[in-house]
Amino acid sequence: QVQLVESGGGLVQAGDSLSVSCAASGRTLYVMGWFRQAPGKEREFVAAIRRSDGSTDYADSVKGRFTISRDNAKNTVSLRMNSLKPEDTAVYYCAARSYYYAGVPRAERSYDYWGQGTQVTVSS
Repeated sequence: QVQLVESGGGLVQAGDSLSVSCAASGRTLYVMGWFRQAPGKEREFVAAIRRSDGSTDYADSVKGRFTISRDNAKNTVSLRMNSLKPEDTAVYYCAARSYYYAGVPRAERSYDYWGQGTQVTVSS
């Protein structure tokens, strides 16, 4: 069984930076990533990183502002968010895939473990 525990959310102002982290326990995870869900909207892909070679993928809306990183030894993944905008306000969910995947998936169905979520609020 895999447990994902997020930390680091909070309230910041537009233009600020914030990091969220996710600690995983239980087994090797091939891909770890972040999704977010804003009020009244569907959950959407943010970023993901593959364990084997560090390959990453980002949603267009965060590319150039967010950076995902991973510590394989500690089984953690972090998301550094710079130049935050009010539209980045959402619950951020850590996700993980426990079986092999050739690329870096964006679809929710490609991930089999999820964290509880951490709130990120960006005020204007």
